[in-house]
Amino acid sequence: MKKFLTIISFLLILFVVGCSNNTSSSNDGKEQDKSGGNNNASESWKPEKAIEIVAPAGAGGGWDTTARMAAKVFEEEKIIDQAIGVVNKPGGGGAVAWAYIHSLKASPYNLFITSPPMLLVPLNGQSEFDFEDFTPIANVIADYAAIAVRADAKWNNLNELFEDMKKDPSSISVVGASSPGSMDHIQFIKVAKAAGVDIKKVKYVSDQDGGALTQLLNGSVQVYSTGVAETLEQVNVGKIKVLGVTSKERLKGEVLQDFPTALEQGIDATFVNWRGFFGPPEMDPAVVKYYEEKFKELSDSDAWAEIRKQYGWDEMYMNHKEFKKFLTEERETMKVLLDELGIGK
Repeated sequence: MKKFLTIISFLLILFVVGCSNNTSSSNDGKEQDKSGGNNNASESWKPEKAIEIVAPAGAGGGWDTTARMAAKVFEEEKIIDQAIGVVNKPGGGGAVAWAYIHSLKASPYNLFITSPPMLLVPLNGQSEFDFEDFTPIANVIADYAAIAVRADAKWNNLNELFEDMKKDPSSISVVGASSPGSMDHIQFIKVAKAAGVDIKKVKYVSDQDGGALTQLLNGSVQVYSTGVAETLEQVNVGKIKVLGVTSKERLKGEVLQDFPTALEQGIDATFVNWRGFFGPPEMDPAVVKYYEEKFKELSDSDAWAEIRKQYGWDEMYMNHKEFKKFLTEERETMKVLLDELGIGK
């Protein structure tokens, strides 16, 4: 009997050990299945409802136009199946929109478009958020600055303008639609500095209410710092002339090809108005990957190429990793200029 009980006990021990191993194996399998399942679901993430793109300014500007054109191509080319709405949230040079997006932590349905003010506004102390507080997804285009004057102005090129500014910088007013220390100001300052102008004495007038061009045309100011696309209509009707643009080479297209670069006028300066899309902080990497690929598809499409041609934009796609590296480097360049002007925080 004792021997029988010993055998039974031994068999029970084997049974328990076997069950334990099976349970462990089963649990391991479940963990692997769970992880693998999450990864597969993550990799195949797709939006299940409408997407919102925020333009951090009013209708008609560069942010608004780029966002609306991107939404149009996404829908018409069926790159993204869900509806895409563009919402304007102006104020603070972008800061109002950034605060709104920041509050939507990890949302996969809220994107925003931005450009150099995303670097400049935080650097000059006008926003508590900078690009690292959000999720860079992809850059899609390069736009460029134009330095324009009235058609009847005495200057016919940048060198003539800057020679007068070297003599008395404050006698010539430069107007832009951005705040001091933001894009329209800094793009002009970068070129003026390269031309030898004392940039601390440049008189910059900020008109964020849409009246910058009017000020130029009525003679209140002498120079207009803006984007290339914003000059085309007035150049076509003969009211203004573009003295120079900040691209490396002449732009392609009717009218655009007539605009000389600063470089070809002997001024060693360029300025790229990159324009890209971001999401809220803490976006799931799978969501980032989805949008990154969709923006690449947009950038490669014939429809987007036509829009770039229409507005004088260059192709400048960067994925999440490339975009983040670029932004880090650009921020350092912008900081140097702001510090020299004495308006960096």
